[in-house]
Amino acid sequence: MPGRSYTAAQKVEAGLALDRLGVEFIQAGFAITGERDRTAIAELARQCDADVVSLARAVPRDVEAALDAEADVVEVFAPLSDQQLEHLVGNSREEMLDAMRETVDLVRDGGAKPHLILVDAFRTDTAHVAPAFGTFADVEYVGLADTVGARTPHSVGRFLDDLAEAGVDLERASVHFHDDVGVATANALVAAEKGVGKADVSVASLGERAGNTALEELVVAGVVDYDDSFGVDERELIPVCRDVLDALGEDVDPRKSVLGSEVTEHESGIHTAAMLSDPSVMEPFDPATFGGQRTLLFGEKTGKGGARKLLGLADRSPTDELVEALLSVLAERGPVEQEEAVALARDC
Repeated sequence: MPGRSYTAAQKVEAGLALDRLGVEFIQAGFAITGERDRTAIAELARQCDADVVSLARAVPRDVEAALDAEADVVEVFAPLSDQQLEHLVGNSREEMLDAMRETVDLVRDGGAKPHLILVDAFRTDTAHVAPAFGTFADVEYVGLADTVGARTPHSVGRFLDDLAEAGVDLERASVHFHDDVGVATANALVAAEKGVGKADVSVASLGERAGNTALEELVVAGVVDYDDSFGVDERELIPVCRDVLDALGEDVDPRKSVLGSEVTEHESGIHTAAMLSDPSVMEPFDPATFGGQRTLLFGEKTGKGGARKLLGLADRSPTDELVEALLSVLAERGPVEQEEAVALARDC
């Protein structure tokens, strides 16, 4: 991201937090870029249960730097799309495939596991993408990157269907989406439905331009709508994500889904009155499921129904006179959280 430069210590702290969540891989940096990333990769590879990943172009010196950093996995990335071959690397498709083979073999010979990412894959003809899965049948995951964030669930689903019809085992595919048009998480969910085995995610969508598929959004959506946490410990989700943000010195908008401070706060009188009886009436999920908490606020927006319930919780008879008295106090003192609101009801 422009203007960001995380230290090795920050990366290590963030990576160790993610490891508590039970993710399978932690992509810790790009070893060829310098000592900072090499240090972070090496330190995390020594301490993490997850496999620690270094990025590498399909260039031998990139792979050698990743191997020197003792990465468990080296993720070799290269394009096959016409645009990127012509304007980014200046190679033919055949030359690029040869470079991929050379560097994938170098990763394996160096004692690490190779993964492959096809840059701009979702704008590449499937006639060029599908054969790569056979050409690199020895690679655990072949990644499909929506490098510029141009795709939507409709086109992602169609592209993956085309690959499946061409004989590709989508369980070997991984996906990498950007949120430029606001659908990175939706795209990853479609990929999961199609049987794709791995998705790149980042906490709070941190990443270039609009960022990537949000880890926290994907896990919550998986649990809520698919009954699948995608292999992570959902109870640690929110605490871990907040620890990562703290480690990196990042913050999120208070309205940010899942992680924002205000997204589990409720003040509307209609909402809070119902939620005093059953919080699920106005919530998509219980924040506690993911290590968070809800906040009910009472003040000038509180209605008579909410006041009656607060009085009941305070073991007071909700007479019309007491209801009006409590509403007046709440309007003057509020907004206050539930515990204080019940105390005010008790003292009315």
